[in-house]
Amino acid sequence: MKRKRRELSSLSLSFLDAVTCGFGAIILLLVIAKIFEPIRLEESDNELDGLIVQYQQELEDILGETDRIRREQLTTRQRIEVDEQQINALERELTRIRAAYQNTQSEAEISAEIAGQLANAKQELTDEMERLLGNSIRPRDYKVGGIPVDSEYIIFIIDTSGSMRRYAWDRVQQQIQETLEIYPTVRGIQIMNDNGEHMFLSTRGEWMRDTPQLRREILEELDDWEAFSNSSPREGILRAIDLYYDPAKKISLYVYSDDFSQGSIDAVVREVDYRNRYDENGRLLSAEERRVRIHAVAFPVFWEALGQMATGGNYAILMRILCQRNGGTFVALPSSRG
Repeated sequence: MKRKRRELSSLSLSFLDAVTCGFGAIILLLVIAKIFEPIRLEESDNELDGLIVQYQQELEDILGETDRIRREQLTTRQRIEVDEQQINALERELTRIRAAYQNTQSEAEISAEIAGQLANAKQELTDEMERLLGNSIRPRDYKVGGIPVDSEYIIFIIDTSGSMRRYAWDRVQQQIQETLEIYPTVRGIQIMNDNGEHMFLSTRGEWMRDTPQLRREILEELDDWEAFSNSSPREGILRAIDLYYDPAKKISLYVYSDDFSQGSIDAVVREVDYRNRYDENGRLLSAEERRVRIHAVAFPVFWEALGQMATGGNYAILMRILCQRNGGTFVALPSSRG
């Protein structure tokens, strides 16, 4: 029995030794891990700091590259805008050149006809005019400034733009006065500017009775008349036809201007044709039969002021066509520059 107890005791001690050694080894490992853990943490912190510095540098590089790309993008947009402006300017110039070419072609086609009609443009005085004028009647081909004096009702359409007021107003007044002097008496007078604004607003849509006092008032009012003008005879011509046409009246428009700077020549010609080429029964009228005759005088303002035709050439082309198509005469006054 004693022997067995000794064996059990030895076995128990051996087991305890083994367990104790195992626990000792674990504790030793834990101690070693604790010793090296601060080192690993410090190394991790250093690596993290390095990564942060690296990422910050990369971020700064990215931001710098982004700024560069944005600057290049802005420069590219500006260049595109400049290119688009240049393209638009070239397109406008191309459109102008094409329009001028088409107008030149149209002029060439009718030049022979215009030349013949301008050379022979005249209109006989009516029997009523002969009765009114009696012995003071002028020759049938009498002209003022090259324009035949031929109607019982006259409408003056005057360009009141700054260029006309500054460079041609004396000649405008002279032309008006000469025209009135050549007409000893007429049945009705009206005067408006190229925008269709009447000199005497209260008479809009009515004929003013021709009297010596009225003629004096017209000439006096011309001195200070400064109505707004858009440098286009279109509105004045169309308004005159719309307001004053009467199949029983013989009417002439006298257009005085230097410029046509807005709109299309072809469009204005079509508008005037639409209003003036048919009678009240829808019959197509010849040039001599049109509802109203259209005469025009061109003042060489741009040539005298700038030494070039500029948009004054557009006015000359437009009015030559309108006069030719509406039984009138176009006259370009000579320049004082020679």
